Amino acid sequence: MRIALIAPPFIPIPPKVYGGTELFVAQLADGLKRKGFDVVVYANGESTVNVETRWLYEESEWPIASEIYADLKDINHTAWAVKDAAAECDIIHLNNAPGVSYSRFVSQPIVYTVHHPKEQGLSDYYSQYPDVHYVTISEFQKSLEAMPGMRTIHHGIDMSLYRLGEVKRPYLSFIGRIAPVKGAHLAIRVAKQAGIPLKIAGEVQPMFQSYFETEVRPHIDGKFIEYVGPADLAAKNELLGNSMAMLFPIQWNEPFGLVMLEAMACGTPVLALPGGSVEEVVRDGVSGYVCSSEDEMAARLKNLSISPVSTRKYVEQRFSVSRMVNKYAALYREVVERPLVRMHSEGIEAIPSPVIAGQEEQAAA
Repeated sequence: MRIALIAPPFIPIPPKVYGGTELFVAQLADGLKRKGFDVVVYANGESTVNVETRWLYEESEWPIASEIYADLKDINHTAWAVKDAAAECDIIHLNNAPGVSYSRFVSQPIVYTVHHPKEQGLSDYYSQYPDVHYVTISEFQKSLEAMPGMRTIHHGIDMSLYRLGEVKRPYLSFIGRIAPVKGAHLAIRVAKQAGIPLKIAGEVQPMFQSYFETEVRPHIDGKFIEYVGPADLAAKNELLGNSMAMLFPIQWNEPFGLVMLEAMACGTPVLALPGGSVEEVVRDGVSGYVCSSEDEMAARLKNLSISPVSTRKYVEQRFSVSRMVNKYAALYREVVERPLVRMHSEGIEAIPSPVIAGQEEQAAA
C-alpha cells in the first residue's frame, strides 16, 4: 500500500527546532516504512525524513512572513501534492486544512488529522466534506467536533530519540512557543513562588514579540530565570533530561501537547494546568500532576517524588510511536477496503475502492 503524507510546506520534516505537526509526520512516516508501507512525504526541500520526499518549495519559511502569501503558498503546495499523489497512491493523508477541499477531485480515500484547536469556521468547512476520514488527536478535541466517523489517535513518540535522565538537577524547564496561551509568564511566577530556578526554551514569533518584551524579558537574569532560545532535539534532551520538572501552565485548550511526551520520555514529570488534552496525557502521581492553580503547582514542586524510570515507562506503554503507527495502519486498511461514498446535492454516489498494487494478482490466485 502506498501512502501519501502531505504536510504544510513551511517547516522541514522532521523539524530542526519548532514543529509539532512536522515531528508527527516524520515519526509516522518512519514507523510506516518499518511496517512495510510505501510512503511518500510532501513537504519542503529541506526535509530529511528517511522516506521518499517530494516538494514544490525547496526552502523553509518560518516564522511565516506574510499571512496572505503563506495561505496562497500552502494552497498551491497542497493542490500540487494532492494531484501528484492521486496518480500513484492508495491513500492520501492530509495534515493541513486546504487539502480537504481537494477531496472532491480524487477517488482515493482521504485521511485528515486535525492538529488545531476548535475553530468554528474550520468546523463549518469540514462539515462540507463528510466523506473525509477525520482523525482527532485527543478525545477532548473530538468532543468539540461533529464530523461523521471521527476517531481519536493519540500522538506517539520515538523513545530512541530521547535520553532518560535519572539524576535531576535543581531547576525547572519550560519549552514551547513564547506566547500568552502557552503561559511562559505563569511558569516564571511558579518558579519564583517555589524558589526553584527556571530555564525557558522556545521561539519568539514576531506576533508575540511585545508579549516577550513585557511579560518575559524583564524577569530574565541569566541565573534564576534563564532564556536559552529555540531548542533542537539535542538541546531538548539536555534541558529536559536534567530538569526536575517541566512546567506546562497553558491558557488554552491544548489539542495534544507533544512536548509533554518529550519531557516524560526524558524521565521528567510534567506539572500542568488543565485544558484540552492535558488530563489525557498526564497521569497524576505517575507522570506528573494536573494542577488547579499556580499555587498548587508551586506546592507540588516542594515535595516532588515521581520516579524518572516510571515516568518514561508510562510514555512507552501509552504513547509509543509503534502504537500510533499501528492505529493509523489499521485505519488505512479499513478505509481502502470499503467503497468511497460521496455526499452531494443530487444524492449519494458510491465509488469503488482503488485497487492496491498486487491486489488483482492475489484475487486471481
